[in-house]
Amino acid sequence: MAKEKPDLVYGTLDMLILKALQHEPRHGLAIADRIQQISQDVLRVEQGSLYPALYRLEAQGWLKAEWGVSDNNRKARYYRLTAAGRKQLAAEKEHWSR
Repeated sequence: MAKEKPDLVYGTLDMLILKALQHEPRHGLAIADRIQQISQDVLRVEQGSLYPALYRLEAQGWLKAEWGVSDNNRKARYYRLTAAGRKQLAAEKEHWSR
């Protein structure tokens, strides 16, 4: 029997991205891998969903992006939480704990 893909509540991807960046900056693929790890392999974020969300979060001031070099020596855009992003993550955690 095939696994069903869970439906995500609107805004969940944003929270998962913020959570994935809570401890250190990461590039897009590492963010997707971290979300998969956090969800115990239940959620897989496709590039078509991830990158628009990253750009949106950056535009909102919750993330800052900088170019860097990945582990495999390739140029990659690294994202990190801003102070506003940390505040938003705390608010999202509080909202979900209710």
